[in-house]
This record gives sequence, C-alpha cells and structure tokens, in this order.
Amino acid sequence: MKIDWAALCSVFGVSLLATVALVGLFTLGIVGLSKQEQATANGGSAAMARTGAYAAFALCAAAVAFGIYLIVT
Repeated sequence: MKIDWAALCSVFGVSLLATVALVGLFTLGIVGLSKQEQATANGGSAAMARTGAYAAFALCAAAVAFGIYLIVT
C-alpha cells in the first residue's frame, strides 16, 4: 500500500483551516452577543453588535451547510 502524502497533507491543511475559520466565526458571534448585553446595560444601542453576531452565525451555518452539500454530492 502506498500513501499519497501530498494529498494527505492537503486534506489535513484544508480541514485545519476550515475548523479554525468556523470556530473563529462562532467566537465572533458569541463576542457580538456579549457586546450587545454590555451596550444594553450601559443604556446604548445594541443594533450593530446584534447584527454582526447574527451575520457571523449565518456565515457559520452557511459554511456547515456547504460542507454537508459537498459530502452528499
């Protein structure tokens, strides 16, 4: 049996990059929601923080849906 090390490293690199990107997007969403609570507590408007958090969560969900699409097809 012969292992194609270049392909294995390529798959590992793409998987690592995708994982870090998804975790980063989700973290941005969580931070945005915490900034929303902080702005509300200080009497300010939280619309921008909420919008950014929802956008990060939507991008995260879109990336997961695209990954599922790639697996199914």
